[in-house]
Amino acid sequence: MALGRGLGELLGEVESAYENSTGNVKSGIRKINVSLIKANPNQPRKIFDEEKLQELSESIKEHGLLQPIVVVENDDGTFTLIAGERRLRAHKLAEIEEIKAVIVDAEELKLRELALIENIQRDDLNVIELAFCYAQLLNEHNITHEELSKKVFKSRTSITNTLRLLQLNSYVQQFLATDKISAGHAKIMLGLDNDEQKMICDSIIGQKLSVRETEKLVKEIKEKKEDKPKKVKPTSEYNFSSLDNIVQKLQENNLKVKTEKNYFKIEFNSQEDIDKISSYFNIQ
Repeated sequence: MALGRGLGELLGEVESAYENSTGNVKSGIRKINVSLIKANPNQPRKIFDEEKLQELSESIKEHGLLQPIVVVENDDGTFTLIAGERRLRAHKLAEIEEIKAVIVDAEELKLRELALIENIQRDDLNVIELAFCYAQLLNEHNITHEELSKKVFKSRTSITNTLRLLQLNSYVQQFLATDKISAGHAKIMLGLDNDEQKMICDSIIGQKLSVRETEKLVKEIKEKKEDKPKKVKPTSEYNFSSLDNIVQKLQENNLKVKTEKNYFKIEFNSQEDIDKISSYFNIQ
């Protein structure tokens, strides 16, 4: 299955199966006990809006599940979820034991690809999760931004700009992922150090700064950094004349002295040499 093509076929199968499900036991849709369904370990989505899940749960209670989830069957009789984690979570909230599902035949190695592309094309990831999806697909399939743009039907510029958000520190990323700040705010912080990013992020949230106001604040920080004089490392000057005298005196006593840039080494071969050194440095 080529990258970017599996999902279309998959969702087409879901749609086709669902349209023919009424009164047709061979439609391709089955009811599965939710306790038998395992989460896809490669699911990129990490954050779910609890309020929206509750709303979806109430809708399922009243109208039923309109779109089945998609799973693959495991050898032990359990199932691994490929698409529809929000629907599955909402179903559990509604305390309904069984859920409509389409079972597809997918290789284990395709689970990550299917999960990533399903989320990207459905536009239901936050921007940070989307960036991680792009990064995973680029790394695992060794493709360029341009090639990825054709696979997921997003512009290359959009993909590149989204990936840049992963350069932000984790503190900023968590607020971006939960929509406490916008992508516009986040992009302005790129290039700042971690402490500056945290300070700007806190200011955006605490003072409800607009993107334009944030741009002004970041500009002021950068200007202050440019105006601040650079610290010059102090240099020390030493008078080596006294050291030369020491070396000369030791050599006059028939001691071998080797001088280096910032130290000298005295060689001794007898007790007499040791006594000479001790005497000179007044060592008892």
